[in-house]
Amino acid sequence: MDHEASVRAYYVELMAEWGPQDWWPAHTRFEVIVGAFLTQNTAWTNVERALRGLREEGVLNLEGVRRTPLPKLARLIRSSGYFRQKATRLKSFVSYLDAHYGGALSRMIAQPTDKLREELLALNGVGPETADSILLYAGGHPVFVVDAYTRRIFERHGLIPAKARYEDVRHLVEHAFSQGIPARLDDPPTSPLAGRRRHKFVIQRASAGACAFDEFHALLVQTAKRHCLKAEARCAGCPLERFLPKPAGS
Repeated sequence: MDHEASVRAYYVELMAEWGPQDWWPAHTRFEVIVGAFLTQNTAWTNVERALRGLREEGVLNLEGVRRTPLPKLARLIRSSGYFRQKATRLKSFVSYLDAHYGGALSRMIAQPTDKLREELLALNGVGPETADSILLYAGGHPVFVVDAYTRRIFERHGLIPAKARYEDVRHLVEHAFSQGIPARLDDPPTSPLAGRRRHKFVIQRASAGACAFDEFHALLVQTAKRHCLKAEARCAGCPLERFLPKPAGS
């Protein structure tokens, strides 16, 4: 089985095992964006605490971040780690949004994917994973987010070499899905995933491809947390166990 076929098979297998994940947990697009910045170099539990603090203070919105003094903003997100740096990056993002799109997230999201990705990558502290998280989860753009969990699983299964370039991993998944999105086992093939609800907001422009990238990323995270741990691979019982490379000579 070639690598792209393997990627498609993994999606079908994981969807059958775990079901739809409906990630990213958020109430608004802006909350997704804040979470994408805060999750850099920390666990999601720490991000949740920071988001809760911002929400309780009533500043988990554009105007809130815009008007909150930098020292206070940093204090509110302290649990996320590197909090001064992240507070500065949040302020920079809001400044960018104000300068380029009059503070309107809808105008920013409506930009072509490649153009918006280039703009986001030019911002302070925004790397490919953060940019793609914003594009996919806040905007419904059809890009795949590559994280440490994806790399770990793909490396152990021989789909990518160690230290593979981010763009190479992203293109592997995106090209695999361009050959045809594997059918979700719990949805009729004629029922698109576009426009499904994300808690209290709807990604109106999300294509079936974007939704598939969304689910695949979340399914890989689920698998890595349960089986493909950083310290050890608990392959027994993993839905992807049968796809592991066979030992040489077997």
